[in-house]
Amino acid sequence: MICSQCPRSCGAERTEERKGGVCAMPSLPVVARAALHFWEEPPISGSRGSGTVFFSGCNLRCVFCQNSLISQEGFGRLVTVERLRAVFEELIAQGAHNINLVTPTHFAHVILEALEEPLPVPVVWNTGGYESLETLRSLEGKVQIYLPDLKYLNPDRARRYSAAPDYPEIATAAIREMVRQTGPCEFDEEGLLKRGVIIRHLMLPGGLNEAKAVMDWVADAFPRGTVQFSLMSQYVPLGRAGEFPEINRTLRKSEIRAAQGYMAALDLPGYTQEEASASGAFVPAFDLTGVEKAAPQEKT
Repeated sequence: MICSQCPRSCGAERTEERKGGVCAMPSLPVVARAALHFWEEPPISGSRGSGTVFFSGCNLRCVFCQNSLISQEGFGRLVTVERLRAVFEELIAQGAHNINLVTPTHFAHVILEALEEPLPVPVVWNTGGYESLETLRSLEGKVQIYLPDLKYLNPDRARRYSAAPDYPEIATAAIREMVRQTGPCEFDEEGLLKRGVIIRHLMLPGGLNEAKAVMDWVADAFPRGTVQFSLMSQYVPLGRAGEFPEINRTLRKSEIRAAQGYMAALDLPGYTQEEASASGAFVPAFDLTGVEKAAPQEKT
């Protein structure tokens, strides 16, 4: 394939054998972990966990990425479309409330094949927000829940930390398209999200003004209750963050509390994190859990 699935439109040739493009991935999906995950927002994780599939590669180059082992170093195992579908079904059999696709954009063409037959649970598109409208429109009807980041509204910060100066305009347009597809958030009787959009913002050190600008945009762009907002304070300086002195620290308590206070003042419905969430202990173990089919047990 000649790839144009994300806003980079890099035109890279990606085949089953050949990796290419900014994502540096082949055409078939590469997966690093597939397991029940309990650290998402409450209406995603629920009581039984979200069936989370972590894809390798990424179209962004965030210097602070906590998943850099898979997003930028490419760790993972190549799987077929059939195996990917089986992974979804195995997670559902384990009790997953939904199938949560993490950083899936560059494998959208394959995921669509795997979702040709509808699943009995919602599909979550868990993304950095850097999405092309064409790719998003191809997902309509296949994805019920969008979980995008809105990392920046400042193009200089987007350039410096994610190598994507056009991120603000791309991400805001993408989020509007996501909301158009899903409509307002809908919850079931247990409080689990059935369809809708949760917009995430990970605060960076020194990024209080950015966080306020993002919250202002969400409040202005959508009537209250249309979307949910997730203010994340889990930042720890991982990846290449040590090369950028201004973000080579955790958040100050004053930054977290000021941002949470601003969210409350705007009356944005959604979620915040406890200060204890800023720990590398919450990074999943990328060890190919759930990727390969378990060997049948011998009868005794």
